[in-house]
Amino acid sequence: MTATVITALRTHWPEYLIEGWALGTFMVSAGVVATLLGAPHSPLQRVIPGPMWRQVAGGIAMGFTAIALIHSRWGKRSGAHMNPAVTLTFLRLGKVSPWDAVFFVIAQIIGGTTGVLLVAAFAGHAFTDPPVNYAATLPGAAGPEVAFAAELLISAILMFAVLSLSSSQRFAHWTGIAAGTLVATYISFEAPLSGMSMNPARSFASAAPAMQWDYFWIYLTAPLLGMLSGAQLFLAMRGVRRLACAKLLHPLGVRCIHCGYDPGADQTVGAVPWSAAE
Repeated sequence: MTATVITALRTHWPEYLIEGWALGTFMVSAGVVATLLGAPHSPLQRVIPGPMWRQVAGGIAMGFTAIALIHSRWGKRSGAHMNPAVTLTFLRLGKVSPWDAVFFVIAQIIGGTTGVLLVAAFAGHAFTDPPVNYAATLPGAAGPEVAFAAELLISAILMFAVLSLSSSQRFAHWTGIAAGTLVATYISFEAPLSGMSMNPARSFASAAPAMQWDYFWIYLTAPLLGMLSGAQLFLAMRGVRRLACAKLLHPLGVRCIHCGYDPGADQTVGAVPWSAAE
């Protein structure tokens, strides 16, 4: 086991760092957007006076952030999971090795928390004080039960969409855009129910410095259960043979630690999952 761990760290550390960087960058963007749209003295409070429209603006901003990270050069290398629930679902599907999953999750937690702390250091009380409160994810007025159900549902839909698109030769290149569009839609319209997390590391990154643990169990369990459910629905409808790889985007010319594709060893299209050969 020790040799396996050392080999994973020695050969796959760039992908681990990328996962930390990706969620850290996402959280910096989330923190800045939340502060600009939510802090009482922000000029955008006057430019966009209605809370619903500020919610939509935040959703659009974070949707574009997600798309940019997934389509970035680094995102295409690691697979741009940025989410322990995504990584663990691909582990359940046999598309990620156990030690890669462990180090992905560790990197995501560290990266996301670092991103929140960076925003706190530069934005200060505008970010850390209510109503922004470290951009923490909390249940809405409908209560924790509704928040749990909503998180489970949106997570299941996201994973089902990712698997359906990434396993399709025709539509695989739309996976990142679809994921970002769902993020934007959820933040715009679902966030009043659950705060819209779908991501245990994202919620931990805000909860830890805010010391806000009252409802963290929702965001630790519901996203994972939802994504596992979405994956199970995909398997029931499409079958395991339709699964391609754990990457959201799988371009040619970029190595993949998940399926073993190495462009330096074999440049033929047949050496990669067929869904990547677009």
